[in-house]
Amino acid sequence: MPIIDKETTEKVRAEFSKKLSGEVNLMLFISPHDCQTCTQTKGLLEELSAMDARLKLTVYDISANSKEAKFLGIEEVPALVIGGKRIYNLHYYGIPSGYEFSSLLGDIIDVSNGSTSLSGATKELLKRNNKHIDIKVFVTPMCPYCPSAVRLAHQMAIESPNVTATMIESSEFPELSNRYSVSSVPHIVVNGAASFVGAAPEAEFVRKVMEGLSE
Repeated sequence: MPIIDKETTEKVRAEFSKKLSGEVNLMLFISPHDCQTCTQTKGLLEELSAMDARLKLTVYDISANSKEAKFLGIEEVPALVIGGKRIYNLHYYGIPSGYEFSSLLGDIIDVSNGSTSLSGATKELLKRNNKHIDIKVFVTPMCPYCPSAVRLAHQMAIESPNVTATMIESSEFPELSNRYSVSSVPHIVVNGAASFVGAAPEAEFVRKVMEGLSE
């Protein structure tokens, strides 16, 4: 039985037809052991990649392909990395379902075109920044406010190689959620220390991220 319904499939195909330009590489890391959502995530991405020939899905066993996982900074499964003209530090930990499916579609379109809708001010700020920024965005599939935080973090990673941005499905990774004291979502962690909660407009989100670098 398909994971993505027929109506959604038709809409996504039409959107990809209009908005995709270059190829997009979807690199999925899974494990046959201790991974409750790996099979479902693989099925979701197989159906999605079949919607447009420009989407290329490669599935890796994280144990057998440990060198690739280390190179891409992947430590958990299921994990998705998206690449286009280059491999972006743009990760998904957990299945991008529910509201986060829209984040995935937006990321694919941005990566395909090699550009984002971030403001000129944000792009210039990221261009001037020479510090590494690690952004973790904890979400749940049924959180309607989470995709905006995920998209802003991921767009920052697309615009700057100094940014690593990871969506983390909090219920799939309880140890990570406990480590960063996640009690509500979206919960954003900057460089493993500073954090803030809640969706925010672009300018405020970027300001809070940059403030987190000094903490």
